Amino acid sequence: MTTSHIPSFNHMSSSSSPTPPLIPKPEPVTDSTDLQTPIPTSSSPPNLYTEFNNVAETFRSAFAQRLKRHDDVTVLNSLTGAIVTVPEEQDPVPVSVPSPSLVTRKPKPQERSSELVRITDVGPEGERQFREVVRKTRMIYDSLRIFLILEELREDFAMGSGSSSRRRGRADSKAASMMKERFLWLNRDKRIVGSIPGVQVGDIFFFRLELCVMGLHGQTQAGIDYLIGSRSSNGEPIATSVIVSGGYEDDDDRGDVIIYTGHGGQDKLGRQAEHQKLEGGNLAMERSMYYGIEVRVVRGFKYENSVSSKVYVYDGLFRIVDSWFDVGKSGFGVFKFRLERIGGQVEMGTSVLKFAKTLKTNPLSVRPSGYISFDISNRKEKAPVYLFNDIDDDREPLYYEYLASASFPRGILFQRSGDDGAGGCDCINGCGSGCLCEMKNGGQFAYDYSGNLIRMRPVIHECGPACKCPPSCRNRVTQKGLRSSLEVFRSVETGWGVRSLDILHAGAFICEYVGVALTREQASILTMNGDTLVYPARFSSARWKAWGDLSEVFPDDYERRPPPSYPQIPPVDFAMDVSKLRNVACYISHSTDSNVIVQFVLHDHNNIMFPRVMLFAAENIPPMTELSLDYGVSDDEWSPKLAICN
Repeated sequence: MTTSHIPSFNHMSSSSSPTPPLIPKPEPVTDSTDLQTPIPTSSSPPNLYTEFNNVAETFRSAFAQRLKRHDDVTVLNSLTGAIVTVPEEQDPVPVSVPSPSLVTRKPKPQERSSELVRITDVGPEGERQFREVVRKTRMIYDSLRIFLILEELREDFAMGSGSSSRRRGRADSKAASMMKERFLWLNRDKRIVGSIPGVQVGDIFFFRLELCVMGLHGQTQAGIDYLIGSRSSNGEPIATSVIVSGGYEDDDDRGDVIIYTGHGGQDKLGRQAEHQKLEGGNLAMERSMYYGIEVRVVRGFKYENSVSSKVYVYDGLFRIVDSWFDVGKSGFGVFKFRLERIGGQVEMGTSVLKFAKTLKTNPLSVRPSGYISFDISNRKEKAPVYLFNDIDDDREPLYYEYLASASFPRGILFQRSGDDGAGGCDCINGCGSGCLCEMKNGGQFAYDYSGNLIRMRPVIHECGPACKCPPSCRNRVTQKGLRSSLEVFRSVETGWGVRSLDILHAGAFICEYVGVALTREQASILTMNGDTLVYPARFSSARWKAWGDLSEVFPDDYERRPPPSYPQIPPVDFAMDVSKLRNVACYISHSTDSNVIVQFVLHDHNNIMFPRVMLFAAENIPPMTELSLDYGVSDDEWSPKLAICN
């Protein structure tokens, strides 16, 4: 199925799927002493604590009595949103989604559906297609966010000094708002219960509004996302997701078990100032607990990086197993909910983040065995390259000499940067608009101010030795070398593989693909006994042609919309020999569904036939995720042992 036939989540057809009733669970026990780990109560006077318990019991009893008035249980039809009656002993029917079909209707402005949908059994191909939709949407969001930042900077430069002090909205907020106006948000007219197709456990987001764009969490401020009762078919609110970010002092996050504090009652400074009420998100959580409906959990925490000061991680599905009214640390009444992670899911992304952080500071504390080397580059790289194998005794990467930068034949590098008569740029204070190197790149720099690739190009001209700009120049990215700690590891599936111990933001520079560059004549001699060379011209990044394409955001505004820079392979006419000298990149596995892209770069010479082969992250890559590259060969041709093309 081609991408054009992948449906938007907004337009999911549901007519052929069975009707799945949501069966209420037995009324949970309200006594908090049933918790596996006791929760310390407030030190408030006993009579006040008793009063809170009595109020909580009154609330819960009222709901129980209201539901028991019916002979059958009223539930939500999670596919059509209609009210149906189902005998209590009937088991829930899972919702399976057939092969996705395209529905072209767009929602009307302000249209929001009351439908609750649970999507399951999409199959491997369906999941792959949904993943592509998510990737494309995230790419548009990030490209638009960067475009708005650069547009503001250009306006400031054009208006002269002092203009940058004007009050402006944040680019991440503007980007989300513009995509919403153009109906580019996912899951806009359906509220999905459970997993979002195409969003995987461990996925990382750098902005709160990005969660809204993806349909993972629909509230821009509140920590509980829910379908309000007035839009629900049976008049009851249902919670779909929560964000755990430490915003409430009474939260207790233990990983697989969370004691989550309800919302409400806080002042402008985030302090609890009054009692919480059983309404809004709190009521939705109670109702989801009663019906046994799972909620998605996203954790947010501070994480200093070049993009933002916070990171949000999707940690999978949790079930609400208990709720009670308690005295908070502030002395005011709060609702608490015990969430337990549903089994059978992959490891939580936050657990992996903590594990990777520990590996960088004290690796032997969590991995007492398996390390072969803590830096196979022998300090030739600015960041260490670990070597780990806990599968067998193979130590092959130690048998090669580590080369930090590609070696080119001396005769072809006569065109050094500045030797073509044009010289380098004269930007003493840093490169900006009008820079000579900017002109070489078509009038726009290829990187944003965080050093991330804005869009792919046939070749990027970085500032070089002849340029007068400082080393901190935004147009000197790849020549600064490795910035993230990488690990070469032994894998059952791919032989040797590579993963990062840091978060890699989409567009982040990873490393250079290094070996000994050979001319066509040199390569022909070495291949007489069999071809064991890497050919950079074969590397494929065709899946990322749309990087930076904003045509869906600016369909009629061609002046504001930068045209997509489709990567045309320059006349690259060399091979790379990695049989004796190589670097960490040579162990990256092959995949046609890769998360790493190739970008040709020139900075120390101007011979376009021999560019440097630079690798960038094609998406937000969480730590400990295996990196993959499309070498432009079939799976049968790939040799994981030598990481070379046959």
